[in-house]
Amino acid sequence: MSIPSNTPITLTIAGSDSGGGAGIQADIKAISATGGYACSVITALTAQNTQGVTGILGIDPSFVEQQLDTVFSDLDVKAVKIGMLSDANIIRMVAKKLRQYQPKFLVIDPVMVATSGDLLLEQDAISTLKSELLPLAEVITPNLPEAAALIGSALPETEQQMSDMISALRAIGARSTLLKGGHLEKDDFSTDLLILENDVIRMSTPRIATRNTHGTGCTLSAATASFLAQKYPLEDAVRHAKSYITKAIKHADELQIGSGHGPVNHFFAGHFKPE
Repeated sequence: MSIPSNTPITLTIAGSDSGGGAGIQADIKAISATGGYACSVITALTAQNTQGVTGILGIDPSFVEQQLDTVFSDLDVKAVKIGMLSDANIIRMVAKKLRQYQPKFLVIDPVMVATSGDLLLEQDAISTLKSELLPLAEVITPNLPEAAALIGSALPETEQQMSDMISALRAIGARSTLLKGGHLEKDDFSTDLLILENDVIRMSTPRIATRNTHGTGCTLSAATASFLAQKYPLEDAVRHAKSYITKAIKHADELQIGSGHGPVNHFFAGHFKPE
């Protein structure tokens, strides 16, 4: 059994990005930059850089399970962030372990759709994700293509069409959903909808012109989990995370990483403190 700790420990369960901009690497940076302690369970390895992914190697579910048991048996994990899960077997195993260990907060970033629009999960894995894992979540953080895949709808092209997805997303069973509108690139503002059981909170920030946005979804969900681990209420945790990722994008061009879509600047201010 783990020993209770006052340190806000956040576990990220996700794939590794060898380029350092997304996945486990982005999560650890975001959790650390926002005042938490990060630990990790790796579900897949990728050969990846700023120009794209050239290979993916899945981790055997039994070893993912061993990582989870080892972390939870020693560390007092306050919150868990889940990113890339490569297949239905890993999804079922992770869900089983989360029911066993029952962390207080679970944030799921349902990584299911590549930038190209291709599905990264087979349909049976998406069904397993919806039935086994999403109902355990405090909040899920899909972007528009992921939300469309989850509920079987067309890809929204306007904020009104985002709003039309609310009832179907509520029906998935997570306690709340942060529907991210970053893909509405024609809009001057990037608008997200925090969908609660009986309310919808609109969060909007000016859109920042940069091509260095690799890892934004990973970073936002990890920061949200980090703030939940620090005992912020959900709405505050999401607002602080959105403020953090907005500033990390704003400072992204200060970095010169690779020749493609570079990462955000996780440590733009050393350690981020909510205002």
